[in-house]
Amino acid sequence: MFTLDPADRQLTRGGAPVELNARYFDALALLVGEQGRLVSKDRFMDEVWRGIPVTDEALTQCIRTLRKQLGDDAARPRFIETVPKHGYRFIATVGSSAVGEAAPSAQGVPWRDTLFLASAGTIGGGIAGFIGGLVYGLAGASQPLAPGMGAVSVLLVLLCVTVLVAVMGGIGVASGIAIAARRPGTYWPIAGGALGGLVIGAVVKFLGLDAFNLLIGRSPGDITGPFEGCVIGAAAGIAYVVAGWLEAGPRWHRIAIAIACGAAGGLTVAALGGHMMGGSLDLLAHQFPDSRLRLDRLGAWFGEAGFGRISQLVTATLEGGLFGAGVVTAMRLARRNLEENR
Repeated sequence: MFTLDPADRQLTRGGAPVELNARYFDALALLVGEQGRLVSKDRFMDEVWRGIPVTDEALTQCIRTLRKQLGDDAARPRFIETVPKHGYRFIATVGSSAVGEAAPSAQGVPWRDTLFLASAGTIGGGIAGFIGGLVYGLAGASQPLAPGMGAVSVLLVLLCVTVLVAVMGGIGVASGIAIAARRPGTYWPIAGGALGGLVIGAVVKFLGLDAFNLLIGRSPGDITGPFEGCVIGAAAGIAYVVAGWLEAGPRWHRIAIAIACGAAGGLTVAALGGHMMGGSLDLLAHQFPDSRLRLDRLGAWFGEAGFGRISQLVTATLEGGLFGAGVVTAMRLARRNLEENR
């Protein structure tokens, strides 16, 4: 005899615990709570996966695992009956004590979980910025420097600036995705990422231009801003959605998707005339020629005399892929951690 205790989140058989992860327990609680009634696939997606985009295979695997743990047989079901193309029905007799408290999965996502996801994405963005900052810092430090200007100083300045911008981008994009993911529906994280990137991009550009005008008296030009933030945020949102569909597969599949979507976003920005971090630094170098900031060495890697068109396209693509991988991978890992500890 099985006993389901939703309050303690435990399934036992004859007093011995039956092992189920958090997501599968929620699915069983929902089925038991609706005993005898059809539970549609959409309800599983909304109340168990809470709008996280997953494939039908994830639900099939969930039901398969539940049947295995219950000792059920799909061909001759005693517990879970399949209603082809529609969903599933719990057909076993359920005691009233179990039914009354079932279905905790209908509860909303706690805001602390949303904050945890956003924080994870921000950290991922910061890590991506650190890696990118090292590349730009090393490239800048390898140029001939003015007397008394150490290579370490150039490296540290470019590293700090790149990390700061990446962290701010991570805050906007990750927060937008995390907040949008609270809503039922598959594609909200795309809109959330785009909106979060647009807002934080506008803030970064406004503050950057205002600071230069205030301190130096002139603007550095069309540095990265809301357009770039919106495109990269949307790309990260797409990666988050697609990675959810691949949740049951190998982790490297999700990382590859995050890199590919982010890279596509970065390439789109550069192709349409926008500027990622490398392009913005090059604008600063040309607007303030006495600054000693140069990325010519990067251009030389691609056969260009300076930081030309090819350099901008390639570095924007790499930046987007790195940022997408950092933010989305960190958020998916955080999501899995929440599910395993729920």
